[in-house]
Amino acid sequence: MANKQALRELQTRLAERLQAARTQVRGQSWLAVECSGRGFLLPLREAGEIFALAPVLAVPYSHRWFLGVSNLRGHLHGVVDLAGFLGVKTVEAGRDQSRLVGFNQTLDINCVLLVDKLSGLRSDDQLTPEPEDVATRPAFVGGRLRDASGRLWQELVLTALASDETFLKIVG
Repeated sequence: MANKQALRELQTRLAERLQAARTQVRGQSWLAVECSGRGFLLPLREAGEIFALAPVLAVPYSHRWFLGVSNLRGHLHGVVDLAGFLGVKTVEAGRDQSRLVGFNQTLDINCVLLVDKLSGLRSDDQLTPEPEDVATRPAFVGGRLRDASGRLWQELVLTALASDETFLKIVG
């Protein structure tokens, strides 16, 4: 009899915890990347697979930031130099730590972003929002956040980037 009562209590506690987990607001999580010494945060739910550098076939008459196409796991993906697209490219970085970051499949875009370096994962409890500046910025540029070490990170909204006309128009 005691075992049945303990089982019922356990089931009740589990049901309460599941309900609390459903209603609890989940914090934001990001993939932190670096390009030309600047820090960018890509929403984890919008980011896709991360690839090592692969051969890229150039596409004639495209913008300089559109590096070409690459075969990644049997699918062709456009390769965009993120720093070049954002206009923050300073010098050509060494490619030893560079990675290709894909978009989540739900965004329906076969594209990867070339980043200089992965810097791990961040959550909103590790970051403090910076005051909004009044400058006009593209829809894909989110807020700025600062980490505990004082480093400034810029959020990039991949959903908005995947539908941005400038981003989609690779021919210059």
